[in-house]
Amino acid sequence: MKRAFVPPADALIAFETAARHGSFTRAAEELHLTQGAISKQVRQLEDRLGVELFRRVRQRIVLTDAGRLYLHEIRGPLLDLTAATRQVMSYAGSEDVLNLAVLPTFGTRWLAPRLGDFQKRFPKAGLNISVRLQPFDFGAEPFDGAIHHGDPVWAGAIAEPLFDEEMIPVASKVFRDRHDIATPADLVKAPRLQLSTRPLAWRQWFDQAGVAADTAFQGSRFDQFGMMSEAAINHLGAALLPKFFVRHELAAGRLIRLFDISIAQRSAYYFVYPENRTLRPVVSTFRNWLLEEARTERTDPETMLPS
Repeated sequence: MKRAFVPPADALIAFETAARHGSFTRAAEELHLTQGAISKQVRQLEDRLGVELFRRVRQRIVLTDAGRLYLHEIRGPLLDLTAATRQVMSYAGSEDVLNLAVLPTFGTRWLAPRLGDFQKRFPKAGLNISVRLQPFDFGAEPFDGAIHHGDPVWAGAIAEPLFDEEMIPVASKVFRDRHDIATPADLVKAPRLQLSTRPLAWRQWFDQAGVAADTAFQGSRFDQFGMMSEAAINHLGAALLPKFFVRHELAAGRLIRLFDISIAQRSAYYFVYPENRTLRPVVSTFRNWLLEEARTERTDPETMLPS
């Protein structure tokens, strides 16, 4: 990288802030500088680039075509630099930091409630957790590991199984009583909620229950478990949800388990990590702890059916 082509960071920040606000004055307020300092930094940047970034129109500034292009190109790197700086600062007070990618539902409903135990056992371990929905290249992303749902296939990574996704039928008590649901066959005519990423779930469940259901694919469709769970809580329909996801709702009575019939998806949850890297102590420690928690999940008895 040629230093001659990399303007000072202060000038880039001044330009981005002024462009975002459309004002040197408001940029100065955000950056705790004077209006004159912002104007000077932008002018020096323009002189360095050899192009005009703003047109000065009376008391206003307006981006030129070159300014709009430059803003578009530098905004991403500035955000990346900010994120990288914050991430490095998180290492303060920790002997080592684990950078983990998780699925949103798994992270919120299963992992987060258990992290207190991990931190008690390993108080010097730091955690940076981000959401990723799809497999990525560990060589291009700053992650030490990831929680993956699907098949154990991830290029350049080792996938260790955690547990299957066991899905159970749930609904609110109000919904069950309103639709007189006493047998699995009663669900054929009752409203059901569908998850876009598990389109065959209800068909599989009815097959498991020995019930013919030509309408298995009908029902309101949702992209995420969280929205579907809230819809079920608010009496919109019956839902097939992972057992681990609704444990608290069942315990609180916001949802009830309709029948003692479940289905296990062919896909499962995995902990994946790069195959060409030696695991750092914090990653190895987390892996061992996570596999232990997953074993507990697999051997945990079924949530009891409501009376």
